[in-house]
Amino acid sequence: MPIINVEMFAGRSNDKKRELVAALTEAYLSVCGGNSDGVHVLIRDVDTHDWGVRGMLCADIITKKHSS
Repeated sequence: MPIINVEMFAGRSNDKKRELVAALTEAYLSVCGGNSDGVHVLIRDVDTHDWGVRGMLCADIITKKHSS
């Protein structure tokens, strides 16, 4: 049973998440074969205050971009 883990910023709609799950499942089956019943996709929404990159919180990076 393959498990595909996705961690992304919170805020996407359920429709977008459905689209993502379908696309990831289809891509997996296209490359690896198998049955869609066994493909699991876990989505974890992460707040930008809980994600860091380049030594900064993503929330700060986003705020800085919008204020420029």
